[in-house]
Amino acid sequence: MRENVVIRTVSRLSIPFIQLFSLYVIVHGASGAGGGFQGGVVFAASFILMLIAFGLSGIRGRISEKGTMVLAATGVFIYAGIGLLCILFSGNYLAYAAIESALGIPHLHGLLIDLVEAGIGITVMAVMTSIILDFADKEGNIRD
Repeated sequence: MRENVVIRTVSRLSIPFIQLFSLYVIVHGASGAGGGFQGGVVFAASFILMLIAFGLSGIRGRISEKGTMVLAATGVFIYAGIGLLCILFSGNYLAYAAIESALGIPHLHGLLIDLVEAGIGITVMAVMTSIILDFADKEGNIRD
């Protein structure tokens, strides 16, 4: 299937739009439907489509195993860091108003919510991508 020019061309054209849509889902997750988890899964789905169309070597050129581990740790660090920052400013975990009132910056909680959603999205994307790459063999086929 990877030798099919139509599949490779359509995948090459659609993957950036899938990734852009996932970023939209992450950013608008705080105020509407979606969020970090849903956006992260959609972003990982673009890598799965890349795996199906181009094989394991095609996706390994884009993201390595070490890269997925670094991204997963970065996402967790963003999420936990903002939560701990809220505690440091005498609030509850992820009580954004504590940071907002301590720094005196109005409407900061919206940015903090978006950062937390981005951290969740990064982590979910990295873990889902890592899982599917662990199941794939060298030809890009999914093992049982």
